[in-house]
Amino acid sequence: MADMNKKLSEKALAKSFHNWAYGNLTCFSQEHMQTFGYLYAMLPIVEDLYEKDEDKVNALTTYTTFFNTEPQIGTMVVGLTAGLEEARANGEPVEDETINGIRAGLMGPLAGLGDSIIVGTFIPILLGIALGLAQGGSVLGPIFYIVAWNAIMYFGMKFAYRRGYELGGSAVEALVGPQSEALRNSIIMVGTIVIGAVAATWISIDTALILPGLGPLSKVLWASSQTVSADALSSSGAVTLNVFGSGIYPKILNFVFVYLCWWLMTKKKVSATKVMLIMVVIAFVGVLVGFFDPGLSY
Repeated sequence: MADMNKKLSEKALAKSFHNWAYGNLTCFSQEHMQTFGYLYAMLPIVEDLYEKDEDKVNALTTYTTFFNTEPQIGTMVVGLTAGLEEARANGEPVEDETINGIRAGLMGPLAGLGDSIIVGTFIPILLGIALGLAQGGSVLGPIFYIVAWNAIMYFGMKFAYRRGYELGGSAVEALVGPQSEALRNSIIMVGTIVIGAVAATWISIDTALILPGLGPLSKVLWASSQTVSADALSSSGAVTLNVFGSGIYPKILNFVFVYLCWWLMTKKKVSATKVMLIMVVIAFVGVLVGFFDPGLSY
């Protein structure tokens, strides 16, 4: 293992944190989300660690992949990769796949955690206090919210960034040691499960197609499981079960469309914007031929 002779300066760490804290939505788009905000945060890190332009370009290329999470708690991921980048600059065998695998594995769970704690709990509490202070038209309410939110956000994010940076430096041994592959695979697997759950619960795709003699295709293929009671079994000499109607293929259309998007973007290198346009065309044609029913009345 290489000796550590490069150390990130406090100036570089502070600039990296501020770039993320105030620029995490830089050049935000549906195709890239927080990718450029992340890249902006890593610029001071790479500038501080590498001297050759070629090395800087290679390092920054790692952070051009898609990234999106809850900005406040997700700050820990930025600090973590700063520590990993420092280790890589000192010759540690930290691969691009390792960094991006950890980023992809953590951004989903931290997004769910951050949305629940920050957006779903903390912000409503602050707003409740501010609304109480604002009764009667008092300006104290909005002033309280602006000051309290920015102060707590700033110092909370700074703490998360520093903890992530410290973890990144101390986690190198685990990432390149004998159990490194199992650890990386575990983190990536957690992220994959979260993405799969999002695809199954947040996406709603159904069909209005009717199969002659069978009924709606949705009920034939992915209807909810039917429970057969003991009384029904005892009173019937023969029980016919619809295998496809037993819920073996729930959310199959969700899977088909998510897989199609993944295949187009990863295998065919189609941009996310073009994929969204393709989805619009499929939806439009599907409504015209009666496969989809938007439920609209004119």
